[in-house]
Amino acid sequence: MAIFAAMPSRTLHTVLSPRLLNIYDVSNCIVVIIDVFRATSTIATALYNGAARVIPVDTVEQCIQIGKNTGGITAGERDGKVIEGLDYGNSPAEYPRSFIEGKTLVLTTTNGTRLLHMALNAGAAEVITGSFPNLSAVCDHLVAQDKNVILGCSAWKDRFNLEDTLFAGAVLNRISEHFTIHCDSSLMAMDLYSLHRHDINRFIRRTTHWHRLASYGLEKDLEYCVKEDLANVLPVYRDGDLVCSL
Repeated sequence: MAIFAAMPSRTLHTVLSPRLLNIYDVSNCIVVIIDVFRATSTIATALYNGAARVIPVDTVEQCIQIGKNTGGITAGERDGKVIEGLDYGNSPAEYPRSFIEGKTLVLTTTNGTRLLHMALNAGAAEVITGSFPNLSAVCDHLVAQDKNVILGCSAWKDRFNLEDTLFAGAVLNRISEHFTIHCDSSLMAMDLYSLHRHDINRFIRRTTHWHRLASYGLEKDLEYCVKEDLANVLPVYRDGDLVCSL
């Protein structure tokens, strides 16, 4: 008689756009906010380099006001460009340890910070952020917790993008055996990563977001954002702040 192994009790889904988040029940889920180009790469980098916290906000007005209230560095972009009235942009290269250590970064971006607040408003059990620079920290955390998982791709103004889905595939490649996955978007993400894991630098040059941001001279940023474990910390949302998990 054949003996079948029990399926893992935890589930995992990949959400390809913020527009799709509301069809999932996130109440017992860890939601991973993915915005590879560049918000979640920048968040991991700033915290890895010693930032005390990152405060993610939806609007420029909030960013400026919270920056005044906290004495924090205000930063952000819209459509890949630094926003007038803010101190800095959304480039990981802007936040070396010599500059950011011990400081508060108040950040607003086109896609990632918006999705983060959507997940919080939907009642997510926990919100973390992920990108290739902190891939291992994200995977280790998801395996260690007894919760369902949503891999949330920030996309580009609600439109599907390849780079966020590629990162979801990288996560799935490492942890899928720990979850029950009945999710075609997850299967697609795994296949995408499997096809291109050895030529990621070449592959990302085909993406629309690469062409959009490269036109502003940001190629080095984009290459950094697809390198694994260069800023291997786990940003967790707690009481309004993204901080390093202990």
